[in-house]
Amino acid sequence: MPDDNNSVINAGEYGFDPTYGYSLTQLLAVKPPKEPKDFDGFWQARYLKALTVDPRPYIRLIECDRSGWQVFEISYTSTDDFPIRGWLLLPVSGVIKRGFIVGHGYGGRTEPDFHLPFKDAALLFPCFRGLAMSAQPGISSEPYWHVLHDIDQVDKYILGGCVEDVWLAVSALSNLFPQLIGHLGYLGISFAGGIGALALAWEQRIARGHLNTPTFGHQPLRLRFPTQGSAHSVQQFYRSHKKQTLKVLRFYDAATAAKRIAQPIHCACAKFDPCVAPPGQFAIYNAIPGEKRLFILDAGHYNYHGQQQQEHELLNELDTFFAPL
Repeated sequence: MPDDNNSVINAGEYGFDPTYGYSLTQLLAVKPPKEPKDFDGFWQARYLKALTVDPRPYIRLIECDRSGWQVFEISYTSTDDFPIRGWLLLPVSGVIKRGFIVGHGYGGRTEPDFHLPFKDAALLFPCFRGLAMSAQPGISSEPYWHVLHDIDQVDKYILGGCVEDVWLAVSALSNLFPQLIGHLGYLGISFAGGIGALALAWEQRIARGHLNTPTFGHQPLRLRFPTQGSAHSVQQFYRSHKKQTLKVLRFYDAATAAKRIAQPIHCACAKFDPCVAPPGQFAIYNAIPGEKRLFILDAGHYNYHGQQQQEHELLNELDTFFAPL
């Protein structure tokens, strides 16, 4: 297991050390990078515009009882009239007291997560634009290419649209269940963790959030450290388009956004991760100024001994953390 002495989990299979030589003490000291001067104006304008969009949610029952849940297909309209599809879970019995937006990793998702412990909640599982159920012609659903879609245009880079998909998910769930306004949470892993940090910086309709191995933290480090996954694709593009790429990515830095997050946040950050460099993950956690909790994973994006036990412990923590909703 990785520990504060930087032992690693079979790092030799990667050709680089997925701890990047950082001890836990050093990870907890990583600060966010320098930010562009108009970061706030850029995102506030996008958020206010997103609030004017009518999501027009539509649901269709597809299973009456699966593991205690009614399963619905859901669709709603995001910004730029983009059709977002996914799933909605409602408890078969009992009163719905709260709601959750649950994001997904860059691999997309093929079904909802039925194991979550929130049995009194409406759970919305949107697929971000261009991915899984929300695939569209002209946008690659392969992470390697999706992450590069319009990366040369700060106003059009697809990550911004994915952030807006979260905001419109909140609008859609609030339209369907207005009694849940003020009682909404967010859970995002990997891709959805980074997107979640960017979204939660402005989205006060979400009361609490969880970010698991979040990506897009500290873009200068993300561009520098050897890695697998979508970050490797960005690095290859960056080598040929350095100035413009960094200019755009500075507006899509989850650690910079995390400095603006006001609601309580629970983070699960890994000390060893070959796809999302741990210093970037911890940069996001460290930047959150208010109430926050940290669960330290032995590894991320990697199967390891003791993983199931850690995931069980994490779910128990999340059950407690979201209880105030």
